[in-house]
Amino acid sequence: MTTVAEQKYAAPVGLEVRLRAIGPERYHHRHPFHQLMHEGRLTRAQLQAWALNRYYYQSIIPIKDAIILSRTDDAAFRRAWRKRIIDHDGDGTHPGGIEKWIALAEATGLKREQVTSLRGILPGVYYAVNGYLDLVSKRSFLEAVASSLTELFSRDLIALRIDRVREHYPWLSGGLAYFDARLTQAPEDAQFALNWVLEHARTEAEQELALKALRAKCDILWAQLDALYFAYVAPGWPPPGAFQPSVEAVPK
Repeated sequence: MTTVAEQKYAAPVGLEVRLRAIGPERYHHRHPFHQLMHEGRLTRAQLQAWALNRYYYQSIIPIKDAIILSRTDDAAFRRAWRKRIIDHDGDGTHPGGIEKWIALAEATGLKREQVTSLRGILPGVYYAVNGYLDLVSKRSFLEAVASSLTELFSRDLIALRIDRVREHYPWLSGGLAYFDARLTQAPEDAQFALNWVLEHARTEAEQELALKALRAKCDILWAQLDALYFAYVAPGWPPPGAFQPSVEAVPK
């Protein structure tokens, strides 16, 4: 017979199933902007807008991870998590994810300075990305770690994107080093974070916090694509100060 105390806890496998179920429902692989990308229906200008705006998200990833590191006194956790910062910032000798993303943006025809200056980023993207920093800094440590679990779903999307880019946008193939690296980095990172969440989200309330944080992260990713779709696909209304492809795009 199960005791009242035991009823407060769900088996870790139950939580893992619930976490993984969020991906098929809410991950941004389902967004219409990504659907157009994978069908080869985006223009070069639209891909430039995507690469430019996504750079802002890429640029804050090591900052986000540094915030998470600063919130724990667990040295073993810090040793495992700091790998993420090196993966994105590089180690001073080998380029990290941020540098590789700049190379991807340059492959679309953008200039490096145009990307790194953050000029033209959509307001909706700013708000979404800054919301992620708020999540990891102001919510519980469990929620901060759980929010990273979108990486559970990213490998399949990355593999699909690599294939479709090479098929539909061969001129962009030279900029895929970022995605090639994430094929191995993301699953490793996700497994560590998943194991940690399963170990520390023991009560029903804690498990609900972890699930809510992962849904919130999915919403943050989705909101960025909403802004891109509205500005550059339909109705195609980029706000004042945003990237204007007809003016700023560099033809090839």
